[in-house]
Amino acid sequence: MSEIKPDDAVADGAQDAGEEKDWVAAKAFFDSLKTKKPRPPKPRYAVTIAVSSRTLFNLSEERKLYEEEGLEKYVAYQVEHESEPLKPGAAFPFVKALMTVNSRLRELYPDSEELFDIVLMTNNHAQVGVRLINSINHYDLTIERFCMTGGQSPIGYLKAYMTNLYLSKDSEKVQEAIEEGIAAATMFSSDVENQLSDTQLRVAFDGDAVLFSDESEIIVKKHGLDTFFEHEKEFENKPLAQGPLKCFLEALGKLQRKFYAKNQRMNCPIRTFLVTARSAASSGARVLKTLRSWGLEIDEALFLAGAPKGPLLQKIRPHIFFDDQMFHIEGAQELGTIAAHVPYGIGQKYHKGKLIEQPRSKK
Repeated sequence: MSEIKPDDAVADGAQDAGEEKDWVAAKAFFDSLKTKKPRPPKPRYAVTIAVSSRTLFNLSEERKLYEEEGLEKYVAYQVEHESEPLKPGAAFPFVKALMTVNSRLRELYPDSEELFDIVLMTNNHAQVGVRLINSINHYDLTIERFCMTGGQSPIGYLKAYMTNLYLSKDSEKVQEAIEEGIAAATMFSSDVENQLSDTQLRVAFDGDAVLFSDESEIIVKKHGLDTFFEHEKEFENKPLAQGPLKCFLEALGKLQRKFYAKNQRMNCPIRTFLVTARSAASSGARVLKTLRSWGLEIDEALFLAGAPKGPLLQKIRPHIFFDDQMFHIEGAQELGTIAAHVPYGIGQKYHKGKLIEQPRSKK
């Protein structure tokens, strides 16, 4: 680790002071404007959710045009239809729920910067931005920060925007984000439409390879359930390593505690769920003790002991469900759950318990 020199520390302090001055000036400017739209929070305090244009809106027809006729025809079509609002996509209900939480937070903490900040992160051409802006305004969404990269991958900007969660339809970009240490998932919509809560954000997580590392799942895949149960019992008091979505649960918990501080626990507009294939008696204690060691709470924990997750998720009706295995995603979709795949861990080499044939390495 390089030594921090005094001159560097002074320079960093001056930079921070400069940034704070800029934010004060920006706040004064926003406060002077006559608008009902709330100003975006400072990124350093916010829980930043980056969504791609194809998750926020349904761009399947436009995507087909791009793939069949190329970029120029695609951009021309978007410009020609820019006054027509795009239809909602898979992430739309989730974004609306984030805005509901923000409204409640602003009621309790009018001057707080600890809010959700939604960023549109897209590799769309800037010319397409007009239709995206018109669509956002049509639905009265609070999305003020845009990143349109004109065909280049937006992944490099995620850290600059201090992103806590990135949602995309592009699995390769999601994989790239996870490799950069950013919580990310590939979103899938469902043909079945469930009625979702409009007063509470509901987020469901798988455990292994999502909130936690895949260390225990590796044992299951390589040595079977009996060895796994023995391992979990032996290491019951040793916390699992963190998985790619742990930091997002942590961010949700930070905002939940703001409601608890105002005696709003029973009326909190954020509710979290653990939906795991683990069995409670044989391997559940280590999971709950790990969350406790992290100082994190989960509102409801469902241990299914290998039973399908779809029916339980249909009852929960989350705005988003995160899982690392596609067969759980598919089962959730079939019953109307909006699901997001986390491409992490040994589970990516298996489907329905069977090893997927891996491509041979080139010699």
